[in-house]
Amino acid sequence: MTGFPTKALMAAAMLGALAAPTVAQTAATPWELKPDMGYAYDKEGKTFSYKMGTSNAGDLLKGAKKVPRGTLFFIGQNGQLYMRTGPYLEGDGRFKFGPDQ
Repeated sequence: MTGFPTKALMAAAMLGALAAPTVAQTAATPWELKPDMGYAYDKEGKTFSYKMGTSNAGDLLKGAKKVPRGTLFFIGQNGQLYMRTGPYLEGDGRFKFGPDQ
């Protein structure tokens, strides 16, 4: 995985949760990301998961950046993966960008 874009790795992790069938829900559900797995979002917009080893973990961390808390990942109407930092919850904890009611 040497040279693998870190942003793509973290975006793919988020995409996995977003790509699942949509079900009407009233509360957020946590993702299940595993520490020994890598998640990718490739140039064609496909997602992949990879079993990771430890022999080159140092190379993977070079140039990697932590995802800031308060980051939202989503797929736009054009099918493109986006991320947004900043408020995405209303004062009462409801999702700010949820379905119109």
